[in-house]
Amino acid sequence: MKMIILINGPFGVGKTSVATLLNENLENYIIFDPEEIGSMLRNIVTEDIQYQKEKTDDFQDIILWKELTVLIAAKLMATYNTNLIIPMTIYKLEYFNYIISELKKIDPQVYHFCLLAQRQTIADRLLERGEKIGSWPFEQIDKCLYSFEHNFEMFGQIIFTDCLSVKDITSAILNTVLE
Repeated sequence: MKMIILINGPFGVGKTSVATLLNENLENYIIFDPEEIGSMLRNIVTEDIQYQKEKTDDFQDIILWKELTVLIAAKLMATYNTNLIIPMTIYKLEYFNYIISELKKIDPQVYHFCLLAQRQTIADRLLERGEKIGSWPFEQIDKCLYSFEHNFEMFGQIIFTDCLSVKDITSAILNTVLE
């Protein structure tokens, strides 16, 4: 049976680090980062052809992003006979609902983990990775935290990461998916 592990949470919370360590500890998995789809679309769907609602600073607002994310996830699994680890910040409920429902058509039991931390912890982690105060990821912290904290029931298994190492978080996820 195929498996999808979705790791959600604010920018800077540790999704990519956890995904990398999970990938090292699981057989027949690949990391699929939908930011790559967003980057591609930003290069192709230039502002002069974008719909008005796509003209934002978030590539997730490009209409094709959510559809291509799910399509490519399905194609990766089918073509390469592999499982997926998907690190992705997706806090807008409309997009989240679409993606999670479509992923469940591929794999009825999508494992969804939402990594959270205090605002200061996230800011410190963003600085550690080289982001500047005022950069786009910094500007997203409050929006992400608000959405995740006010829609707890929707965002899968919550893991508070403030006092946990990447290894601890990865172990918690492995304990759930390998039960």
